Amino acid sequence: MATPLMPKATAVWLVDNTSLTFDQIATFCALHPLEVRAIADGESAQGIKGMDPITGGQLSRDELEAAQENPHHKLKVAVSKVIVPPLKKKGPRYTPLSKRQDRPNAILWLVRSHPELKDAQIIRLVGTTKTTIGAIKERTHWNSANLQPMDPVTLGLCTQIALDAEVTKAAKWAPAKPEPVEGEGVDTIQSAEETQNYNIDTTRPAPVEEEKISADDVFANFQKKDDSEES
Repeated sequence: MATPLMPKATAVWLVDNTSLTFDQIATFCALHPLEVRAIADGESAQGIKGMDPITGGQLSRDELEAAQENPHHKLKVAVSKVIVPPLKKKGPRYTPLSKRQDRPNAILWLVRSHPELKDAQIIRLVGTTKTTIGAIKERTHWNSANLQPMDPVTLGLCTQIALDAEVTKAAKWAPAKPEPVEGEGVDTIQSAEETQNYNIDTTRPAPVEEEKISADDVFANFQKKDDSEES
């Protein structure tokens, strides 16, 4: 069974403005009868402003009068007279004519700056085709020589939030990098066990014996020097 919008506000209005029973209001608003009684006693929904379901087109006046005359009559939500069109499936992203010439530059930027992005993600961001993306990757695009990588956010082709969201998704999909094999081109710090077991020679070297020189040897050298000067 369909229920009205803002059921508590509708229940507040029905309690204050009608003679409906608590069971009728509870059934119509999808509430418990005790909760409707609490609203009537002022114990619940004190800060909620009542909403008129008749003005809002959710209940007809004839239906309300019939329910007030018969306590066993169950209220029914009025059928909306407004026809809501079905939602259309989201098609390809539309790009204004003034910005379509910038799409190849944006694709080149995405391919170089974020190679982890899939073609479908690039299509969602800038509204291009898979053929164009392949041509730019393989450098077979008719204007490859003149293409310059440019940020699609700066060009106005997508928002920064949309770009960050696609990059985050691509990072989750990317395979994990293999861990380097021990001993293959990776410099590592020695473990604590190796450093603790390092033996240091703490023995002192033997003292070098100094040559003993007597006083006679010293004066003998002075005597030799004087003799040589006199001669």
